Amino acid sequence: MLIGPGELSSNEMPRSAHGAVDSVPSDPHVFFVLSKLFSALTFPSNLIGLTALLGLVFLVFRWRKAGGFLLIAAAVLLFVIGWSPIGSLALLALENRFPRPAIEGSVTGIVVLGGQIDTDISQDRQTVALTDAAERLTKTAELSRLYPDARILISGGIGDLLLEQGKSEAALARDLLVEIGIPRERIELEERSRNTCENAVESKVVAKPEPGATWLLVTSAFHMPRAVACFRAADFSATPYPVDYLVRRSDLHRPAPSISVGLYLTDIAAHEWIGLLAYHLAKGTELFPLPESQ
Repeated sequence: MLIGPGELSSNEMPRSAHGAVDSVPSDPHVFFVLSKLFSALTFPSNLIGLTALLGLVFLVFRWRKAGGFLLIAAAVLLFVIGWSPIGSLALLALENRFPRPAIEGSVTGIVVLGGQIDTDISQDRQTVALTDAAERLTKTAELSRLYPDARILISGGIGDLLLEQGKSEAALARDLLVEIGIPRERIELEERSRNTCENAVESKVVAKPEPGATWLLVTSAFHMPRAVACFRAADFSATPYPVDYLVRRSDLHRPAPSISVGLYLTDIAAHEWIGLLAYHLAKGTELFPLPESQ
């Protein structure tokens, strides 16, 4: 995307009214790589596996006491995190932070954040491969019909460390929306961003939102707090419209249906909570933003 002399590129460092940096650090690629590596290492499921592996290494080198302790710790963590509602509890706090709004009046535009398409599989299979977050797109299609005059802005570049070429996630999402009947000319793309705060900065460059305009921000409910924090830091006013709910309150009173499901939910929750903290420390975003009315 070309940027004119009066616009902001993702490498500049403006600050918003909230006092937060609107853009990524001076070397965004370094931040992107480090954030991806750190994220992988801090998944609870990976930490359990690494603990067990370290325990086995200790046993091989005949450090039996330490090795046995680590193996037992890994087993306990596996069962506690896998079967308990810890992941559901952590996700519920995220998903309930921003209730779905009642929209009154006209809508200027809809910003939908990436995460709903697997770019690796899509490129390999030459088709649009959806992820578990596909409701971000299906709800966008529904909203586009409810608000036929609203602009549709899809935000998402190639956020994969190993995939640097090929179609962006935004372009793939557009292809799918066009296939299900959304006119191509209504859809605008933001293809530079690789993480949530870049979504916010680069979407503002494309949208050029005017004061008082109503924009809807569509993303998964568990991801909404981090998205809102980034959009506020970028000074892009958008109404949170959460979709793709994963848990319900009754899940707190029962074990997870399987260890794999419990680990999956806990991994997602850990990724979001650590992301909120990391963005707060690195970019000055709100730690856990509240709805505007509060």
